Amino acid sequence: MSVLLALVSAVAYAAGAIVQEHVASTTPARPYAPLRHGAWWAAVALNGFGALLHVGALAYGPLSLVQPLGALTIVFALPMAAVFVRRRAGAAAWRGAIMASAGLAGLLSLTGTADAQSLGGGERLAVALVTFGGVAVVFLVAQRVHRAVVRSILLATAAGAAFGIASVFTKTVAVDWAAAAEAWGGLGGPTGQLPSLLTIAGLAAAGMMLSQAAYRGAGLAAPLATVTVVNPVVAAAVGITLFGEHFRYGATGTALALGCGVVAAGGLILLTTERLGAHTGRQQRLPAVPVAPAPKALAGVLVPAGPQTRPRTRPQMVTPPALR
Repeated sequence: MSVLLALVSAVAYAAGAIVQEHVASTTPARPYAPLRHGAWWAAVALNGFGALLHVGALAYGPLSLVQPLGALTIVFALPMAAVFVRRRAGAAAWRGAIMASAGLAGLLSLTGTADAQSLGGGERLAVALVTFGGVAVVFLVAQRVHRAVVRSILLATAAGAAFGIASVFTKTVAVDWAAAAEAWGGLGGPTGQLPSLLTIAGLAAAGMMLSQAAYRGAGLAAPLATVTVVNPVVAAAVGITLFGEHFRYGATGTALALGCGVVAAGGLILLTTERLGAHTGRQQRLPAVPVAPAPKALAGVLVPAGPQTRPRTRPQMVTPPALR
């Protein structure tokens, strides 16, 4: 059940990411422009549906299993983008998708079971403060970066961290509610969970806005791959260190799981590299714009340079500002 919910959640997230990237590429670069776009709210609904399914998956399975399966979002996004927005991926992108799928399948087979655990009050406060502080620092650094691709990756890194820790708090709340439901005969409620719920809402909103900003100027693959890698790495690290989760077969299984993680990450990086190479190639193929010769002054009167007054020097080729 956990795997099934995680897979459907990845499909919903992939559809939402495609819509977000489309909105980012077709709306003006103003802070609240996407809010006036109906498609953006459709992306919000898709992400919300994916989040609900993700919560269900976390209720049935460990973080170290559910979060890596979220990396299938970018794998599902390739065929969906080809079908719905006519954006075909290259051979390198498909090789990356196969590598990512194989690595995740290995992780799935090696993930062990763990007792449901929750974070204490002090641990929750520390994780929340570190996460919000780290996201704020990365956001401020991104605002000082002028290269669109680098800025996009930084913003996507902050978004992935926010989503990953939101899943950690979601897992904590799900475990607490399950324990309360068992103790109260199936009548579990949100008593005492308001701070955690507010933290989840804040991290989810921050991740949504940061990911939307990351899609501007860098296409779909680079920010989506970054979010998809950072999210499970952060959540799985917390799951292993704080929730006592583990992999099968002891040290050997852990080493194999790390190898599968490297294969999956390599596939996602290959996807990103292919997309960035295509983006750079399109920019380099754009022609330079020639500048017309300046008018000449004769007897105090400006006379435009034409066939009768040919310039002595060849016109210079000036690169447009977008290509500098």
